[in-house]
Amino acid sequence: MSRKDIASLPLEIERKFLIEYPDLAWLEHYPARRKTEMVQTYLISGKGEARRVRQCTENGDVTYFRTSKRKISSVTRIEIEDQLEREAYLALLEEAAPEMTPIVKTRYTIPFEGQSIEVDVYPFWNDRAIAEVELENEEQDCRFPEQIRVIAEVSGDERYSNYSLARSRGMIES
Repeated sequence: MSRKDIASLPLEIERKFLIEYPDLAWLEHYPARRKTEMVQTYLISGKGEARRVRQCTENGDVTYFRTSKRKISSVTRIEIEDQLEREAYLALLEEAAPEMTPIVKTRYTIPFEGQSIEVDVYPFWNDRAIAEVELENEEQDCRFPEQIRVIAEVSGDERYSNYSLARSRGMIES
């Protein structure tokens, strides 16, 4: 696939960071933050593709999404996402990958210095979380407020993908 072909596709460019478990009170009171409770279920997929459905609850409103991703590089994926009606979401749950556990997480989305930072807090970790930064290009810098303490960038480390977390039930071997 040529660069021109790739540029015309719906791309998700993001870097991922392992962070110390965040101060939830600070996140709760961060100006203009969004808080979303998510249940993410992976579906049976073909090789090289990850398909999932999500139930997202924000301020009491529930929405449903179907997403398909295909990796291009450690930080860029082709991402096709569409919103679903509840009935379509429930029907797709019948295609859940049996070897994977649905991922439950709370996502805090905060604006910081022109960037959008998504902090995912999982119930199976009490010492760490994941922060993702959506980017315009792969070379773009990421900046964090001092309250978010980065342990390491894990963009290329598949152990920290939600897909792997669903497969391993959050247990990551060091």
